[in-house]
Amino acid sequence: MNETEFFKAIADLINSARRHAEKSVNTAMVVTYYEIGRRIVEKEQGGEKRAKYGQHLLQELSKYLTDNIGKGYSVQNLRLFRQFYMEYSDSQIRQTMFSELTNSDLQISETVFSKFSPAISWSHYIKLMRIKDLKERRFYEVEIADNNWSLSEFRRQFDTSLYERLALSRDKDKVRELSQKGQRLETPGDLFKEPYVLEFTGLSERAEYSESDLEQRLIDHLQKFMLELGKGFAYMGRQVRITYSEKHFWVDLVFYNRLLRCFVLIDLKLGEISHNDTGQMQTYVNYYDRKIKMSDENPTIGIVLCKDKDDALVEMMLPEDNNQIFAARYQTILPSKEELRKALEWTDTEEE
Repeated sequence: MNETEFFKAIADLINSARRHAEKSVNTAMVVTYYEIGRRIVEKEQGGEKRAKYGQHLLQELSKYLTDNIGKGYSVQNLRLFRQFYMEYSDSQIRQTMFSELTNSDLQISETVFSKFSPAISWSHYIKLMRIKDLKERRFYEVEIADNNWSLSEFRRQFDTSLYERLALSRDKDKVRELSQKGQRLETPGDLFKEPYVLEFTGLSERAEYSESDLEQRLIDHLQKFMLELGKGFAYMGRQVRITYSEKHFWVDLVFYNRLLRCFVLIDLKLGEISHNDTGQMQTYVNYYDRKIKMSDENPTIGIVLCKDKDDALVEMMLPEDNNQIFAARYQTILPSKEELRKALEWTDTEEE
């Protein structure tokens, strides 16, 4: 190791320690806010007239904490602490977690810390508490922890209705699994969601643009596009040339998914998908399977992203046991959460 590498290694060590310290402090604050909420609720319940006493209690507590500790303990924030306890007291963050905390002194042990994901900050929880569907809330908790989403990334996934879009493409058992385990990539079908939301491109839904324009916008916002694609994606290239029978063809976008251990090819179509599009993708997939992928890698997946499609026609275009070629709609505006939820409720009714 030369001197420059040595200096960099020391700097990396310090930065790593700082990140760990920040996460530890964040977890300590989440635990503390929950415990404050618990004690407020218990104190209120001991009052003769809960509503009136509760308001008085919060006002006086806020004044005391502000005078003795500083900012951050307004009546509004204290209400959030109370809500946090009430929302999560019957979930994984239970009162039993605080058996090691005494009334006289808040000693947060390693056991208590281990119950919380350092990836979920207090700001995340404020947003999570606004999600009333407990299955949906639990899904986002798992995804935040698994993917280390920042608050802005979480907001983007929620605003684009990730949970509803994934749930619409799954049966009841898979929807239940979503809420318990988050999104798991075990089969090619687990990649699928509809529609894919590409609002970050800035393209209007009715604007005139070409496939190359769309492709360029996706490359310009590659990080956001990969977040929309899902877990485990690595970018391999655009307009990747493949040659057979002395003819050249170009795949719009090529990715590799390290969780599924396979190539993922994406073609972009502005209009309605046709049999020519699925046939072309089948050719690309066959080429990668026979010429590019290694023997220990899984079969290639092809996704045709299109503006519109006839589901029945697409089903007829593809083999009956197909698990490699997928056609999915995309849109460049945020979907209506209300419409997606109604569609999800209707699907649940149909399956009963």
